[in-house]
Amino acid sequence: MAPHSHQHQHDHQHHQHHASGEDEPFVAELLDLEAEVLHAHLSELTAWLAELTADRAVRRVLDLGSGTGTGTFALLRRFEDAEATAVDASPRLLRHLQDRARELGVADRVRTVEADLDAAWPDFGRADLVWASGALHHLSDPDRALREAHVALAPGGLLAVIEMAGVPYFLPHDLGIGRPGLEARCRAALAGGHAEALPHLGADWGPLLSRAGFTVEAERPYTVELVPPLPAAAGRYAREVLRRMRNALDGRGDADDLATLDALLDSDGPHSVLHRDDLTVRTDRTVWAARRPA
Repeated sequence: MAPHSHQHQHDHQHHQHHASGEDEPFVAELLDLEAEVLHAHLSELTAWLAELTADRAVRRVLDLGSGTGTGTFALLRRFEDAEATAVDASPRLLRHLQDRARELGVADRVRTVEADLDAAWPDFGRADLVWASGALHHLSDPDRALREAHVALAPGGLLAVIEMAGVPYFLPHDLGIGRPGLEARCRAALAGGHAEALPHLGADWGPLLSRAGFTVEAERPYTVELVPPLPAAAGRYAREVLRRMRNALDGRGDADDLATLDALLDSDGPHSVLHRDDLTVRTDRTVWAARRPA
């Protein structure tokens, strides 16, 4: 079943997490909240991958840019006989992942490897399924990384590339404070910086996958849209994303808009995103499923 939008219930999942040591705890919290809020989407996505790999057993999974293990654990739940290698440049996030693996009772099925995917790759062994969610657009040379992924994948194995168009949307057009259209203006103000710092964000990965030797079997754009009533974690997720947006806009954004963001981020204030009943979670993503020819 292909992913589709959910009517109930990607600062996005920046793997190879280019964060300072002080920032990493906040990155970990953000990724864990995203996993909690989008768990139904993840389950549906892994079910689709299970359909695409039904003709061969998935025993070894490689998660590139694993962060706190969102993809790792979703795949281990789906492929009950599989073991996973989780790769990230951050030792702190990998320790967090290991702690979570112990809590979930799957520590014996998870191996972590600290590695910079922009440097020479260690030998991860051959994988039946490689997962790269929100990781590739951070790399300085994604063509080389995809060639490395081709080598790491067993013949006939599948690579899943998941990328977001940008950070999720949460807020109604008219918040009741400030000027309407806050999120759209904030994204416009940040767009130039994203284009410069992350030139591969929003790329069409199909041609790059083909150049690396893969056969692209499917490209599926889809929207995840969660509408009220939402779980409490959605408010915390919105707060973390908007907090990072506010920090990025410091000294660059409109003063009135920054003040509105501050009001939304004030946990005890009357406009706090933690207490609003009009939040949504909307994120546009694309998944590419690519096969290494047998």
